[in-house]
Amino acid sequence: MMTTYTQPSSVEMKERIAQLCAAFKLPTVGSEAVHRFTRAGHSDALGILLEVLQQEAEDRRQRRIVRLRRASRLSPGKTWDTLEHERLPIRLRQQIEELAEGDFVDRTTNLLAFGLPGTGKSHVLCAIGHRLVEAGRSVLFIPAYRLVQDLLAAKRDLELPRALRKLDNFDFLIIDDLGYLPQGTEESEVLFTLIAERYERRALGITSNLVFSEWEKVFDNPMATAAAIDRVVHHSVILEFNVPSYRTAVAEHRQQHTDSDGYLHEDNRLK
Repeated sequence: MMTTYTQPSSVEMKERIAQLCAAFKLPTVGSEAVHRFTRAGHSDALGILLEVLQQEAEDRRQRRIVRLRRASRLSPGKTWDTLEHERLPIRLRQQIEELAEGDFVDRTTNLLAFGLPGTGKSHVLCAIGHRLVEAGRSVLFIPAYRLVQDLLAAKRDLELPRALRKLDNFDFLIIDDLGYLPQGTEESEVLFTLIAERYERRALGITSNLVFSEWEKVFDNPMATAAAIDRVVHHSVILEFNVPSYRTAVAEHRQQHTDSDGYLHEDNRLK
């Protein structure tokens, strides 16, 4: 069945031209172009003008996505398309499909992914991050150890408020592998400060091998631990990765199907 294209009416074209010019911060063009074209008897050219403006809007959108993707530090290999959805439990699959729509960012809802190493926590949050970038949202993916190092360096240089403001520019901040390395008091303090700053203002994503009862390894003392958990859980979706390790499965499969020369035959690669 062929799709019939309906030419926008003259009124619709004029409104759309004005909207696009306003978005491009060209209010005078928006108010004068239509008037002058019409007065000069060139109303038929408004369609061409609208097409050019729409092309400019699309080009700007694509350039913005390129900039956002570059700034996000998201792994280019951990996208929605490369995620093995069939390995995930149905409930978890339903959760991430809904989250990929991006509404949780507007609600400043945190995403907390828990599970053993190799179960896909980082991949899922990266995949959601890529979908957000494609929708024009700003995302930053950063390992917990690196984030803490950056914040400590900023604190030593008396630049911590500035560093926190910079992180606040991101709609969705993904902290990967929280609790992977033990932390002292200073590390705990800067991490808690970040969590407190984003509380109910910006969405946060966290992947961790540690359940909440083990978070004292991260935040150094019971009071800070309880306060941190309270803030991240208050508005959150918890993603539980009760699945076998993908990396372990790949290693076992490779060992089973590698010949005596150490070559893994193409038809025996893990699907």
